[in-house]
Amino acid sequence: MIETGRPAPDFTLPRDGGGEITLSDLRGGKVVLYFYPKDDTPGCTKEAIAFTEDADAFAEAGTTVLGISRDSVAKHDKFKAKHELGVTLLADEDGTVCEEYGTWVEKSMYGKTYMGVDRATFLIDADGAIAEVWRKVKVPGHVEAVLKAARDL
Repeated sequence: MIETGRPAPDFTLPRDGGGEITLSDLRGGKVVLYFYPKDDTPGCTKEAIAFTEDADAFAEAGTTVLGISRDSVAKHDKFKAKHELGVTLLADEDGTVCEEYGTWVEKSMYGKTYMGVDRATFLIDADGAIAEVWRKVKVPGHVEAVLKAARDL
């Protein structure tokens, strides 16, 4: 389980629009990693739009925002275009990064259990350590709380 004060697990993932992002390449600045279940679903769309609306504020706080799901780069590109999103989305298609961050979990709906991505956010400091963790995220008010934490860091 990811704990505050510990180094954030490093990774390299493909990003929307092409290319890759390696987490350790972003050291020296703060990073928000937000994990979400699926592109173009109601909660995930609201969360991505909220991060997009506060993109300038995160940039002013020296913070890069990265969204991660198991959707493909092609799905991310469609999702971004459809909703005019301004956040970078990373494709963890094999679920390796979700597993490392403990967001690939058993869920249940209507009495059936299945595996899925748990909505969670990690704030990483400029040295690459986990500064704050939000699990079981509810979208309303979440982006504001993450922004405040990024500013206070």
